[in-house]
Amino acid sequence: MKFSIVVQSSPFSGQSPATALRFAKSVLEQGHELYRVFFYSEATLTASELISPPQDEVNLNKEWADLAKQYKLDVVVCIAAAVKRGVLDTNEAKRYEKSAANLDPAYELSGLGQLAEAIAVSDRIITFGGQ
Repeated sequence: MKFSIVVQSSPFSGQSPATALRFAKSVLEQGHELYRVFFYSEATLTASELISPPQDEVNLNKEWADLAKQYKLDVVVCIAAAVKRGVLDTNEAKRYEKSAANLDPAYELSGLGQLAEAIAVSDRIITFGGQ
């Protein structure tokens, strides 16, 4: 079965981003395909390389990045939501005349078209967090 995941909540509030990560790992371990992971709204903060949680907490940025590298996952961050929250790749940092970029290289900034495509081609879309 082909899954896509949408994560909407901040990595700092509640358990849904961590639950999404556990779900993604389970999907892959059971031999299913994870077509795309789409970070939207407050979840775009997960893609910042500057996240530095206390040592006794899970570093969701690193965990998602490691999973993406291990399985060669398509991990997409909504560009409009990310820029609004100060998560920028080098192109957006230049465009908005900011001094630095902070998007982890394991993630890709893109638009809602990527989410629409994931919805069209996936058997199941699972959403974590949000209102």
